[in-house]
Amino acid sequence: MLFIWERLKIVVEPTGVLAAAALLQGAVKNPGAKIGVIISGGNVDLANLFKLFSDI
Repeated sequence: MLFIWERLKIVVEPTGVLAAAALLQGAVKNPGAKIGVIISGGNVDLANLFKLFSDI
């Protein structure tokens, strides 16, 4: 979530970023393939989000 927020300026829900997280962590192995990732969900309580990110 933090990576997407910092780099793309998109607020996403934790489950809405799971596919992107798997791709960024190397869990998807398909060299040379074109891969699309759907990032969804902006229904996040910003007060709780700031608390979560302050612990990082």
